Amino acid sequence: MIKIPALRFGKSYTSLDKATLVHHVTGEPIAEVSQVTGSQISRDLGTMARAHKELAAIPIRDLLAMYKKAADYFLNAALPCGDTELTFPEYIRNLSSTTGSPMVFCDRNARKVHYVLEQIEEVIGGLTRGLDLDALDRGYTDRNGRMQAFYPTTDVFGAVLPSNSPGVHSLWVPTLAFKVPLLLKPGREEPWTPYRVLQAFLKAGIPASCLGFLPTDHAGAADILRLCGRSMAFGDDRTMAPYKNDHRVEIHGTGYSKIIIGEDQADNWEQYVDLMVESIAANGGRACVNASAIWTPRNGDAIAHAIAKRLATVQPRPWDDPACEISAFANAAVGEAINNMVTENLDVPGAVDVTEKLRGTPRLVKEGRVSWLLPTIVRCDSPDHPLANKEFLFPYAAVIECPQSEVLSRIGYTLAATALTDDKAFITDLLACPHIERLNIGPLPTNRLTWDQPHEGNLFTHLYHQRALQLAPIGAAAARV
Repeated sequence: MIKIPALRFGKSYTSLDKATLVHHVTGEPIAEVSQVTGSQISRDLGTMARAHKELAAIPIRDLLAMYKKAADYFLNAALPCGDTELTFPEYIRNLSSTTGSPMVFCDRNARKVHYVLEQIEEVIGGLTRGLDLDALDRGYTDRNGRMQAFYPTTDVFGAVLPSNSPGVHSLWVPTLAFKVPLLLKPGREEPWTPYRVLQAFLKAGIPASCLGFLPTDHAGAADILRLCGRSMAFGDDRTMAPYKNDHRVEIHGTGYSKIIIGEDQADNWEQYVDLMVESIAANGGRACVNASAIWTPRNGDAIAHAIAKRLATVQPRPWDDPACEISAFANAAVGEAINNMVTENLDVPGAVDVTEKLRGTPRLVKEGRVSWLLPTIVRCDSPDHPLANKEFLFPYAAVIECPQSEVLSRIGYTLAATALTDDKAFITDLLACPHIERLNIGPLPTNRLTWDQPHEGNLFTHLYHQRALQLAPIGAAAARV
């Protein structure tokens, strides 16, 4: 069994209190992860001003070179993992074993982290919208004859991380390039990716004093969000509610992503079936950018039937099967609870599970210690039905008919929207819609992201504020006397 310590900004720490991680299928112990307390977190944060200065003194070009090395180490090296070393394939196997996410998903999403490490200059360019890199060294730059100056909002960036897809870790990876130390609280079942990224950074030359890996409980996670000047957190609406109005915390929660079909394309829906299926089901349907609703002015029944027919063939497969299309719930009770929620809402008149009718079997599958939820397409008669605006941790989507003239006022918060339309007036309305955070116009699946644009918040503007700055030589005033 692997013993994974905490990393307390330069000090490896093995605690008496440990969390034991088990294989989601066999129950075999896989790892023990040392836990830290809130008081230890508070004490460690007291060293961050010094660490911040140490990191800020490293030239940005040197940091970017370290990122390139870290990318290579992350993918190709055997890196320390507690009391052992893991190759990339071994890391993927352990990651899959404790989270229930199939190995093929884990591998695919871990390579997104590698991409961000390797292409960090492109990512920084996107987040800063092309700011000269020397501004990160000097704090200011002259851009087209206009002064631009920035100052850091915090000495440390805290991230309270989830236990699902490793792809989410690409969101905090650029932090060190912005010269801000990192404090990571890993998800309980997913210490593997953050620990491996930090080990790659260490091997590449990033100072250990700037890297924290602090597994802790819910109270400790709350301390991180309370004590760090800037942070990000992942969770559902209920978990994130206390931080909704806290400008220090960048929330990554429920996405309610959607496909919106314009009046001009409603009769051409058949050519978009592949796009809709990918948007709903890619990566097992667990990402916030997976579509959870399709809004169309007409042909809702036909659209729901076509998508359901495609997804009704999906079945559970072993976690190491490269043909896996859905993830298991490592805790079978979670899958059961979600299934019960869907079933209870289907009891409200006005919604039909089209997939279950075609498949002829229930959506919940249980086997041994785990459960799966099979893809579910629900045809809702009204945008007001409880299932019309829900999001779940499996491939789920509601199909809703709504006039184009009403859709943008009724969709509510939408992290990613794909609008299938050539209607210029409607596109103008979409561009002005305050409910949509990430907008794709045209046949682009909701889950297709580009790294040269911010995703669900902008890490640079979270870590830096712009200020007015004027510079004049010290001797200028005396020379005029």
